[in-house]
Amino acid sequence: MSEDSCRRIIIGDVHGHYAGLMTLLEAIAPGQDDQVYFLGDLIDRGPDSAKVVDFVQQNLYTCLLGNHEQLMLDAFPNGRIHAPALQAWLYSGGRATVASYGDAGILLEHLNWFKQLPMYLDLGDVWLVHAGVNPHLPLASQSAQEFCWIRDEFHSSATPYFSDKLIITGHTITFTLPKVAPGELAHGCGWLDIDTGAYHPKSGWLTGLDLTHRKVYQVNVFQQSVRVLPLERAIAQVEPTQVHAHRQALHL
Repeated sequence: MSEDSCRRIIIGDVHGHYAGLMTLLEAIAPGQDDQVYFLGDLIDRGPDSAKVVDFVQQNLYTCLLGNHEQLMLDAFPNGRIHAPALQAWLYSGGRATVASYGDAGILLEHLNWFKQLPMYLDLGDVWLVHAGVNPHLPLASQSAQEFCWIRDEFHSSATPYFSDKLIITGHTITFTLPKVAPGELAHGCGWLDIDTGAYHPKSGWLTGLDLTHRKVYQVNVFQQSVRVLPLERAIAQVEPTQVHAHRQALHL
């Protein structure tokens, strides 16, 4: 495939790191015909959530619903504050998001945009979702609870959910999985996780995957350093039997 071919580019959890996202996209340099997909969690913890959401929305990029967007929606049902959900969201990184909005009208506009975000996207050979799927349930029986929140039950499954497509996710920081170093992507049975923990001080890596040319673009949001790797060199293999015990040992 030529370098001019239309590319499919998938971006992991940005978490409010607008400057890092701009550096990443400068390195990837998506063309007009390239398809760019965000896996959700545009917001929370980082300093510029409002700018990240506005950028993705204004550029008409496809974005999935993440658990942090769901937390924000729960905090403002029908545009009004729901106090218990608001406290849960603020505790989970929402304070930085609130601080990034100087205009309540823009916040409400973004909330309305979140409401229409898809929870998954089928691209034929790959299937995009924020967190994963429950390996024991058909898709029709699953909801945002699974698509936006699931972790160990999905990663510890020894059988691929789809026989003919790879599930690509964010949500779970890859170094919290067994034998995965900060910045590495994690590959398990039928899935690939590209959330390399942009906001986390142990990592700082924000990842973009050029699926068409099998390249991984990464920027460290704390150092603004950039690296580009072949996909095969950026992946660590995860053994499903080790997932639960490893994450328990990390108190996750």
